[in-house]
Amino acid sequence: MHGTVSGALRRLAGWAKNRWHVGWVTGIGSALLACVLSGLGVPAAAQSPAQAASAGAARPPLRLAASQGRLTARDIGLVINLADPYSVAVGEHYIAARQLAPEQVLRIDLPLRAQLTEAEFTRLREAIAARFGSRTQALALAWRLPYAVSCNGIGGALALGFDAGLCEHGCSASRPSAYFNSPTARPWSDLRLRPSMLLAAKDVESALRMIDRGVASDGTLGLRGAPPAQAWFVTTADAARNVRAVEFPAAGQPAPGVDIRVVPESTWPESGSVILYLTGRVRVDRIETIPWAAGALADHLTSTGGVLDGDGQMPATAWIDGGATASYGTVSEPCNHLQKFPQPKVLLGQYLQGVTAIEAYWKSVAWPQQGVFVGEPLAAPFSRVVKR
Repeated sequence: MHGTVSGALRRLAGWAKNRWHVGWVTGIGSALLACVLSGLGVPAAAQSPAQAASAGAARPPLRLAASQGRLTARDIGLVINLADPYSVAVGEHYIAARQLAPEQVLRIDLPLRAQLTEAEFTRLREAIAARFGSRTQALALAWRLPYAVSCNGIGGALALGFDAGLCEHGCSASRPSAYFNSPTARPWSDLRLRPSMLLAAKDVESALRMIDRGVASDGTLGLRGAPPAQAWFVTTADAARNVRAVEFPAAGQPAPGVDIRVVPESTWPESGSVILYLTGRVRVDRIETIPWAAGALADHLTSTGGVLDGDGQMPATAWIDGGATASYGTVSEPCNHLQKFPQPKVLLGQYLQGVTAIEAYWKSVAWPQQGVFVGEPLAAPFSRVVKR
């Protein structure tokens, strides 16, 4: 453990010399360790993703894992549904945008509906296993539909296996993810788990803009002399959905490259550059008026934010259509177990270490079985740019 943290600090110190002013680098051993590796003020204590908390109860304190690197375009496998014109158009754009090689792409015919049957999902999973080898660490799924396998999120099912029994007890604990708060940059090699993200938006044009934002974001934040981006943690009067507020960082907590704001929902971002927006409510209005930074992450804790074709609760794709670059939601009733939603300090803390959007989001969810992750997977605004 000591060697892992020491190595990570050496890498972070070298990175910081190119990104922050000398005064910050001088304090790298204390300030950066305290703000990033200790989880933006989270007490240093261990926690397993399997540790249970009652719905709405705060989890035991944890130490943020020191990242061992990040994913790059060479690590991604792209899946395109040939039966879906949206998927073909978005997939081809993603190939060009991230310069993917032919062997990184799987083209398959899938039903064009919200949920796959277990048999249809098995065929998809087997095709992925046959196409992608040990180099492929994560997946980009170029579609809006399907987003579920019965009551499982398609991402949770692909990473952890389909859990039919979950449909009878959706409010219970689900399978824990070994990727939660993990240091690894090689989830398939180290954990035999491939995180995935849907390139999902309301239409092709919105999806192409999302992809372009993700590509444009790489290496743009935390630059020397630049103003900090803003991380908004928004409390609401919705008691059932505001439960995550107990895990928000303290307002004004020092963090490299970001200005942390913990505010009530009556306060609205009108200027600056917002890289993170987390709240808890059924829907959020005026998303398009938020001054988003390229690569921004945003989500709202609610029951069915992962139902991307519904007309009830706001879908996660509304954040994408409004200008964010990645989001998260659940596809079936999870109750408000905090483990089933992104842990705010882990999400921000991982992103600040320069990892990608798919890594930061996946590493922040302890029980992702019912979840679906949407956005541009490789957006990495706090990274040093690596072309391939």
